[in-house]
Amino acid sequence: MPDIKAWLPLTKKEMLLRGWDELDVVLITGDAYVDHPSFGIAIIGRLIEEAGYKVGIISQPNWQDDLRDFRRYGKPKFFFGISSGSMDSMVNHYTAAKRLRSTDAYTAGGKSGFRPDYATSVYARIVRQLYPDSLIVIGGIEASLRRLTHYDYWSDQLMPSILYQSRADIIAYGMGEKNMMAILDVCAHKEHPKIQDFYHIPQIVYSANKDALPENKECLYLHSYQTCKKSKEAFAHNFKLIEIESNKKHAKTLIEPYEDVFTVVNPPYATTTQAELDHVYALPYTRLPHPKYNKRGDIPAFLMIQNSINIHRGCFGGCSFCTISAHQGKYITGRSRQSILKEIEQLTLMPYFKGHISDLGGPSANMYLMHGTNENLCQSCERASCIFPEKCKNLNYNHQPLLDLYQQAQKIKGVKLITIGSGIRYDLLLCEDPALNKAYHIDEYTETLIRYHVSGRLKIAPEHTENHVLKLMRKPDYEKFLNFRNKFLKINQKYQLRQQLIPYFISSHPACTLQDMMALKKKMKQICYHPEQVQDFTPTPMTLSSTIFYTGINPYTGQKVFCETNLKKKQAQRNCFFDAPHS
Repeated sequence: MPDIKAWLPLTKKEMLLRGWDELDVVLITGDAYVDHPSFGIAIIGRLIEEAGYKVGIISQPNWQDDLRDFRRYGKPKFFFGISSGSMDSMVNHYTAAKRLRSTDAYTAGGKSGFRPDYATSVYARIVRQLYPDSLIVIGGIEASLRRLTHYDYWSDQLMPSILYQSRADIIAYGMGEKNMMAILDVCAHKEHPKIQDFYHIPQIVYSANKDALPENKECLYLHSYQTCKKSKEAFAHNFKLIEIESNKKHAKTLIEPYEDVFTVVNPPYATTTQAELDHVYALPYTRLPHPKYNKRGDIPAFLMIQNSINIHRGCFGGCSFCTISAHQGKYITGRSRQSILKEIEQLTLMPYFKGHISDLGGPSANMYLMHGTNENLCQSCERASCIFPEKCKNLNYNHQPLLDLYQQAQKIKGVKLITIGSGIRYDLLLCEDPALNKAYHIDEYTETLIRYHVSGRLKIAPEHTENHVLKLMRKPDYEKFLNFRNKFLKINQKYQLRQQLIPYFISSHPACTLQDMMALKKKMKQICYHPEQVQDFTPTPMTLSSTIFYTGINPYTGQKVFCETNLKKKQAQRNCFFDAPHS
């Protein structure tokens, strides 16, 4: 039997086994508890533990009974930290056609129904009901991307900041290591902290009246929630301002009026350093689900990542439909090679490891350690993407560090095969300048990747073939996909490989019509492709694409954009690929 104290407490009995009669922090999550650095609740819990505080987890509490799960530990000394889990609960629950999903990858046995819709708000309101004077901090992807007025696709309406729906005190947005620990530090050094005691912390959101707004700070005032409800133009303008600030190294404080108070979004911390990220991955994770789930079936999300290694954080792709940069940031923080190799050594000792590392990747697998050649130029940059519409001339996209990493990882005892499972930015592997190509090891990396690190199927995401749609997606022209395909085929031919290129596509994205999808289908047929992956566009909070979907306006140009909002017609766009009826 495993030592149950190797995991953070998940029950009151486990808390008492540690000799604790109360906790400093209680973390609540909509996911099953997996003690692995791919799961945010494990990271935050381990950081709190390392700092010398008592922390316990409530995983997937029942919100429909007498609420005994929420009462498990009683009121913590400092605060409740609440998250819906690794996904927005509405994306987790519903398809783009708003149909209820039958499975949940973050639950033992893959079973659905273990978390409510709008889970963060439901959990927080219950805690507020049970412990009215407790400090409540919400975080994770759901809270982060709903931190200001946002479009909610599932209710088809604008919603105010989740701060008000949840009745929480603070949102710790983005990757929560620094802001959560700063909140903990205030609680530990003030006997009865007031909300004003947290106002100085970067990367948090709080509500304040007019007299308590920040002074002597550079602030950017947004249109109010009430104005945005009346004017789609105002909401589109808000998004433009928010996105521009989120792409800066040094952002302004954002202030959005709501009824008789103001939502204040403090600027984020500076980009995480390599040493800080290495520290996160060096914490004593068991790398296993809590034993509680042993008889309830596998957790699909854990099975998917158990043999993979995350090598960096952040993404400078800037895709219109993606939330990564809004949550993790645009700038890349790569772990040191030593940190990554040490984790691989730990992985080889796990009972489930059979010699195959299924991924050495990140949000985009081949952005590891990439940065501005002149970092000073990045200080004033406002671009959403470093590679669209063309690669920034200041971008150092040298692939040599990846080549070195693959080579060193392959030498570790027990490692038989390394494949790259996360998406490759193929436009970074297209370079017409021979000198730059050689200096950045582009062809060398591409050939190494395809020859040794593809499991038979290389996943890339052209997303569409029609350039007017691609432009709105902030994705490269279709011709670049064809160029990379030719490169892929030549390398396969050279080494007599029989590998497949697996392209991902999105249907019913803003600007995309049924005719555009038919054109996409025709072009794929011309090159003998039958796509397996066509995802109907799902508007998610805080993306350019969802803003356009709701408003019908491009915030950057003011031009009107066609958006297919009818569910049957959205489904028809996807179905046309699979010869299904259009109605």
